[in-house]
Amino acid sequence: MDRLGHRFGDAALLELALTHRSWCAEHSGSSSNQRLEFLGDAVLGLVVAQRLYSRFGRWSEGDLAKTRAALVNSATLAEVGRSVGLGGLLRLGRGEAATGGRLKSSILADAVEAVIGAVYLDGGIDAADEVIGRLLGPRLEAAASDPGHADFKTRLQELAARLGVDPPAYDVTTTGPAHRTSFEAEVRAGGAGGTGRGSTRKDAEQQAARMAYAALTSEARS
Repeated sequence: MDRLGHRFGDAALLELALTHRSWCAEHSGSSSNQRLEFLGDAVLGLVVAQRLYSRFGRWSEGDLAKTRAALVNSATLAEVGRSVGLGGLLRLGRGEAATGGRLKSSILADAVEAVIGAVYLDGGIDAADEVIGRLLGPRLEAAASDPGHADFKTRLQELAARLGVDPPAYDVTTTGPAHRTSFEAEVRAGGAGGTGRGSTRKDAEQQAARMAYAALTSEARS
């Protein structure tokens, strides 16, 4: 993947990072990217925390934590996956591919983490830091001007208050087994609504709030 800026010494690691569990269900003996996803999540959190800590020496712990959460949540990672064309490279089962799996935010976000895990194993922490900087650099720059810029739950609540409409009300449901739960959120604020999905309740609610914020802003302008 040229857009990563990393040339793999062990190409099998990249192949593994791009292998979804639905592929493994149809190809006996193959392994999925779930273990690499676990590792990549930890590496990503460490690198982003270190970059924020080093760069923003006057930020409070709260601002650092808020910005890190905005940079490493599933919605942001899915956008990163789309920006580098990751969906088209994934090894998916026929059923998952047929139902739009290459566009699913949860699958793309997991794959980004798995790729970061693969880069770490292939080239170490310096290589992972370089790739993460390339993938998240513009978003980190945006965060520098406003640590809470991606906290859409807070932004939606504040906008609803300013407009004098009903405050946001969330409805969250869960699907899947306990070890692989997926969260789906719906939110209404005034006459605007939004939906979101994520691997955590917080991510799902943030996605829903982001959609509702855009709708409520548009509604207020019209």
